[in-house]
Order: sequence, then structure tokens, then C-alpha cells
Amino acid sequence: MNSHHIAIYPFLESEAALEDFLARWKAGTLPKPSWTHGAHVAVAAYLAFDHTAEDALDLTRAGIVHYNNCVGTPNTEDSGYHETLTRFWSWEIGNVVRGGGFASRLEAVRQVVGLFGADRSRHRLFYGFDVVADRRARREWVAPDRSPGTPGNHC
Repeated sequence: MNSHHIAIYPFLESEAALEDFLARWKAGTLPKPSWTHGAHVAVAAYLAFDHTAEDALDLTRAGIVHYNNCVGTPNTEDSGYHETLTRFWSWEIGNVVRGGGFASRLEAVRQVVGLFGADRSRHRLFYGFDVVADRRARREWVAPDRSPGTPGNHC
């Protein structure tokens, strides 16, 4: 893990830092500015390490809703939790973690944050703006409307 990633994501420094980060997220005491895309990725990787895809998704979903409630982010049709994006990222991250043969949870989280931590736009390869912005996609899973191999989908 390079020092740049640790500077951006201090929870990658050690097992203890990662556990502290997750404990604060679960308790809803993680400062709101710390709940970045990279933090979302870390949580999904952490949970995918020793849970089935379905269990990791359920834990991620419940955790995000709880965290949002704790920090005052409304979970409404226009704000907060987004089912389609959560499922998309949980699937992408879970595939890497479960297929990676990582020796430790920290190793898995570091690798996945390195791959996806700065990649906030990956979902655009699979979903058009209108799908992501749709209230239905926020409350329930919506199938991708794009294929990454289709020209013009590399936003």
C-alpha cells in the first residue's frame, strides 16, 4: 500500500485503524466528511471478506441507512441510501474480494480501495444518468441499461 492511499484513507494504515474506522461507522460516530466514496468501498470490502454476497449486501444496506440516520442524512426518495448503486458496488467489490485469495481483511480492503477508491464513476459504464437519478433506482434495484463494451459508454 503506498503512502498516498494511507494519507487519503488513514483507516488503511493498520488492522487496528481499520477496525476503529468500522466501529465508528457502525456506531454512527464517524464524522460525516469521512464518509467518502473510498470509505464506502472499504466497508463493502471489509464485509465481503467473510460474508456471502447476500449477507454482505444486507449488512452494507442496513449499515448505510443506520449511519445516515445517525449523522442526519435523510433516507428519502431524493437523498441518502441508493439501492441500485449499493448493489452495484457491493457486487463489483465482492467479486474482487471473494476471488482475490487475500491473506487478511486489511490486505483485501487495501487492494479494493486502491482499485475503486477514486473511481466514483464506474457505475456510469453500466447505468445512464436517468436510471441513477430515478427515484425507483434509489429505493429498489434496477438492472443496468448499458453494457461496458458499447461505444459511448466510457464516461
